Amino acid sequence: MAFKFLSSAFIQFLRRRGVSIAAVSSIVSVLAAAGCGQLAQKERELTFRVEPGTASWYSGMPEDIIEEKLPVQVDGKTQHVNTWWWPSSNPKAPAVLYLHGARWNLTGQLFRIEQLHAFGFSVLAIDYRGFGKSDGDLPSEKTVYEDAQVAWQHLTDLQPDPEKRFIYGHSLGGAVAIDLAASLHGKHSKKTGVSSLPAAHGLIVESSFTSLVDIARSLTYPWLPLQLLLSQKFDSVNKISRVDLPVLIVHGSDDRYVPSRFSEKLYEAAPGKKRLLLVEGGTHNNSMRLGASQYRKAFKELFGWAPQPA
Repeated sequence: MAFKFLSSAFIQFLRRRGVSIAAVSSIVSVLAAAGCGQLAQKERELTFRVEPGTASWYSGMPEDIIEEKLPVQVDGKTQHVNTWWWPSSNPKAPAVLYLHGARWNLTGQLFRIEQLHAFGFSVLAIDYRGFGKSDGDLPSEKTVYEDAQVAWQHLTDLQPDPEKRFIYGHSLGGAVAIDLAASLHGKHSKKTGVSSLPAAHGLIVESSFTSLVDIARSLTYPWLPLQLLLSQKFDSVNKISRVDLPVLIVHGSDDRYVPSRFSEKLYEAAPGKKRLLLVEGGTHNNSMRLGASQYRKAFKELFGWAPQPA
C-alpha cells in the first residue's frame, strides 16, 4: 500500500523526548502553514509509490488490446496518457473505464482487467501521468483527476450510449473513480449549474477508503491535525454524497491494507441506489476473482445488466 507517508517514527521521536500532544500538533500546523515543498514532494512519492518498468508477473498484452496515447494539455504543452482499449467481441457490450491504484502500472493490472473483460465489458484502462508509458514525472491528486476526465471523454466516443458506460476504480483508483463520478451529470451539477462530463450508468469501487487523512490516522495517531498537513486529500466520503449513480462498493473481509470498514463508511455516505459487497476471505487484490459470482449477481440487481462472457 501507498499510504504510510506520515512518518510515525518522527512523531514517536518527538514524544519520547517529552514533547506534548499540543506541541506536536503545533509542529504539524507550522509545517503545513509553511507549505514545505520537500514535504509535499515526499508525500506524493509515498502516496503513489510508482514502480518503474514492467511488473514481474506480466506475461504480455492480449493481442486484441489496442494501445494508444491520449493528449492532455498542461500549461500550454501537450503530455500523453497511455491507454489500453480491449473491446468485447459483442458490439452491444457495455464499456468500463478502469482506474488503477498506487504503485503498479498497467502491466501489473492485467489480471483485473481480464476479469472485467470476462464479465462482458469492453475495457478502457489508463496509466496516469507518471506511471508506465505515460508522460510526466510524479503524479499528484490533481493530475490523476485530470487524466481520468480525459479518459472518460475518450470512453464516451468509444461507447456513445450512457446506459452502457461504467466507471471502475481499485484502491486509490477508487478515490479517482468517485471524484470522476461526482463530476458527471447529476444532482451536484444541476444544483450548481456548473458544466459537467457526460453521464454514466454506474460506479464500481473496490478495496478503497474514505479519505487519505482517515487512512493516515489509522496508521498513526487519531488526534493529529493531519487535514492541515496533507496536500493529497482524496476525500471520497464527502464526494460520494454527490454521486447521482447506482454505486457498487466491494471489499474483501481479509484486506490487511485497507480495512473493510472504510468501504462500509463509503456505502453509508452514498445517497442513491447502492450495494455493498463484502467478499468473505477476499484480500486487497483478489476480491473480484473470489467474488465473481457475487459481482455478476450485483450487476444484475443494481445495474439491470446480466454480464455475458466477452
